[in-house]
Amino acid sequence: MRRSRIGPRRRLLSVSDSLTVRARQIVRVARSLLESEGPKALTMRRVADQLNIRAPSLYKHFPDKEALEVAIMVDGFEEAAAKFEAAEADTADPWATFAASYRDFATSHPHVYRLMTERPLPREQLPAGLEARTAAPLLRATGDPARARAAWASPRTHHARAQRPASVRRPHRARLADRDTAVPTSTSQERG
Repeated sequence: MRRSRIGPRRRLLSVSDSLTVRARQIVRVARSLLESEGPKALTMRRVADQLNIRAPSLYKHFPDKEALEVAIMVDGFEEAAAKFEAAEADTADPWATFAASYRDFATSHPHVYRLMTERPLPREQLPAGLEARTAAPLLRATGDPARARAAWASPRTHHARAQRPASVRRPHRARLADRDTAVPTSTSQERG
């Protein structure tokens, strides 16, 4: 397998390692609710009901719904990174393997995928190194940051269009305006 100048893989601590047991449980339940019923079902009250607790108890662990959504996104990025890393091991065609792994993650977790990609990424709230870890297999597969940027945008764009009903698809120019949404830092910084 070809190695680029991106560097060796490093195992980062999971963000869930820094959460309390109860906070990890809240994230699991919230993600399960999001995955099974969609974004409208993801409310603090619904999460609390699923845990058989009162909604105000959730605020001891997460200051607001946005913080809970960020925790779900982090969980999603960690899972995606692990999938991408596993897929690139022992493959003759890293790009095809990455693309298949990306598509598999996006189609297996459509609501989490949308949460991760359809709005600006709260980079300041993500654990250090998470974006780089998620992007590293793609950077190694392409060997070039410019190609990685184009490759990252391509499956995201095609998958997002395929997942949206025709009535809510935006014209191509509108998508270009928000192209920095959820692009790994290691590739978006070079845009200038």
